[in-house]
Amino acid sequence: MADFLDRIAEAEARARDLEAQLSNPDVGKEPRAIEKLGRRLGALRPLLEVGERYRTALEELEESRAMLDDEDPEMAELARSEIERLEASIEDLESELRVLLTPRDPNDEKNAIFEIRAGTGGDEAALFAADLFRMYSRYAESKNWKIETISVSETDGGGFKEIIVSISGQDVFSRLKYEKGVHRVQRVPTTESQGRIHTSTVTVAVMPEAEEVELDIKNEDLRIDVMRAGGPGGQSVNTTDSAVRITHLPSGLVVQCQDEKSQHKNKAKAMTVLRSRLLDLEEQKANAERASERRAQVGTGERSEKIRTYNFPQSRVTDHRAGVTLHKLDALLAGEMDELLDAVHSNLAAAREGQLEGAAASPS
Repeated sequence: MADFLDRIAEAEARARDLEAQLSNPDVGKEPRAIEKLGRRLGALRPLLEVGERYRTALEELEESRAMLDDEDPEMAELARSEIERLEASIEDLESELRVLLTPRDPNDEKNAIFEIRAGTGGDEAALFAADLFRMYSRYAESKNWKIETISVSETDGGGFKEIIVSISGQDVFSRLKYEKGVHRVQRVPTTESQGRIHTSTVTVAVMPEAEEVELDIKNEDLRIDVMRAGGPGGQSVNTTDSAVRITHLPSGLVVQCQDEKSQHKNKAKAMTVLRSRLLDLEEQKANAERASERRAQVGTGERSEKIRTYNFPQSRVTDHRAGVTLHKLDALLAGEMDELLDAVHSNLAAAREGQLEGAAASPS
């Protein structure tokens, strides 16, 4: 009990400090700083709200116990009934607090770099990549998140070979981090005259957006090439050299951006993606378990590596990790993802907790 109260008080102190920083006129001149502080404060609010209810319940419990010796038998009985109710409520609140006080992934409060690529299946895979992008865009809109396109490669038929975006808002990476992997679609393509179901795949990668202060990227480690941007069928071709390709020589990572007409803006967006990929590589080196997970994030795009299947004929979506199947494909594609994401997060959290308990019980 005392430990809960101490940690609630620490959270309240952090919240006051964040509010003080947000009210600082100098901070008000830096939008990214305001956004970062706002996300941190927002992440504390559930804990503060449960903590206030917990403190109030403890105070009411103490008052009710003091009434047990009341000379009026009815008042004493009322106190006993109230004590029983409050003790049950306090037990529930302590369970909530244990979850809220569990250390979070330090990346959870960050924005995300989100990459969708057509895998196996040719044009049909590219079309489904576009469908997935619309699904995530609608979900982001429901959460009041902001999506900014960094790079896109379209096909003549309206699909995406690849699209890279940044998504910013409250708990973006926390909510989307388990979307990484191979997404499989089963449906009849519009070009299929015999009505046969085809299977295609799309890969999704999700990375926390890295900030400039997190990485020291030396200018001499970069090769920057500029070129004219182009689109499918000769569309969207710029008459100036605005497209930018950045090669990070030590790692071999290559990032290209041509979405903006401004070379300067394209370079800034490409650097955002490069920083996030480099940060991801750094975390791989620091944590072997995380490295293994990241290397398996999208695999090769083969059908057998799927994390989720979208079956159109049966209006069914199955997440193979969470072991959950929903017959709500239309709703899901319309951006109603919370039921599915809640199941995935709950399942993976339980699996992780079981692994930790197993490791703790194993003899050294």
